[in-house]
Amino acid sequence: MTTTEVCVRRFTLVSSRPFEEIVRTLTSSIGKPEMTAFRRALVAAESFAELEAVVRGAVGSSDLMEFVRFDAGEVLRKGGHERGPEMLRLVVGNPLMMRAMAETAPEAAAYAPVTILIDGRADGVHLSYDSMESLIASSASPAAIRVAQDLDAKIEALLESAAGDSAG
Repeated sequence: MTTTEVCVRRFTLVSSRPFEEIVRTLTSSIGKPEMTAFRRALVAAESFAELEAVVRGAVGSSDLMEFVRFDAGEVLRKGGHERGPEMLRLVVGNPLMMRAMAETAPEAAAYAPVTILIDGRADGVHLSYDSMESLIASSASPAAIRVAQDLDAKIEALLESAAGDSAG
C-alpha cells in the first residue's frame, strides 16, 4: 500500500448576506437536471458528441450542474435544536471537466464533482471550497492542472458572486 499526503488549499469567504439569499444566488446559474433521466441519457450516449450534448443540456450558465445536496443543518437541528445551524453541502461539477482531468490524472475522478459548503455561523455565512488544483497537483499532468484551474476559477467566481460585497 502506498500512502501519499495531499496538501489541500481551501477557499473560504464570509458574507453578511442571509443564508437563503446566498444559496439562491449561488445555485441560480448551476444546472439542476433530473438525475435519473440524466444518468439514462449518459448511458445511452453512443459517442463523445452525444455525451457532450447531454452534459451541455444539463449544466447551467456557470458550466456546472448540481449532482446532489445534503442539508447537514437539518440533521443538526433534530433532537431539540430547532434553531440549529444552517448548513448545506452542494456537490457540483461538470462531467466533461472530470473526464478531461481523469484522462491524464485518474485520481481527479475521486474529487470530481466537488463540494461547496455553505454554513451560517455567528460571524456570518461561510462559503468554502477545496481547490481541485491542490487536490491533484502532486500527480497531475499540465493539461489536467489547467482544467482544474478553470474549475477552481468557476467555483471561486460563484462563491464571490453569492457572497456579494460583504465578502471577507
